[in-house]
Amino acid sequence: MTWAVENRRAVDRRGLRYPSDLTDAEWALVAPMIRPAKHGGRPRKVDMREVLNAVLYMLSTGCYWSVLPKDLPPKSTVRDYFSRLEREGIIEHIHHALYVTVGEASPTTATARR
Repeated sequence: MTWAVENRRAVDRRGLRYPSDLTDAEWALVAPMIRPAKHGGRPRKVDMREVLNAVLYMLSTGCYWSVLPKDLPPKSTVRDYFSRLEREGIIEHIHHALYVTVGEASPTTATARR
């Protein structure tokens, strides 16, 4: 089966810092799935888009937490948010949302975009 032009545009990773980074359109799709910081608690200081970019980088490269690039949030922050998002089922929802937007691509494309 041949991909339509729309599908090719959806997986075009040129211009991103890392091929695994979320595009603006992908971030707009998944941002509402991220719960805001708890009311009355400390304000969230971390950029959740960067946290997800770090998670996707780790998943796409298979690297260890300890070797995440320094321009991404600290590994402990990423690991903590990943554990929370995984436990709450949000990672699965994000994967599904990205997979559906990619169309005919494999599920790996949505999470690991190599």
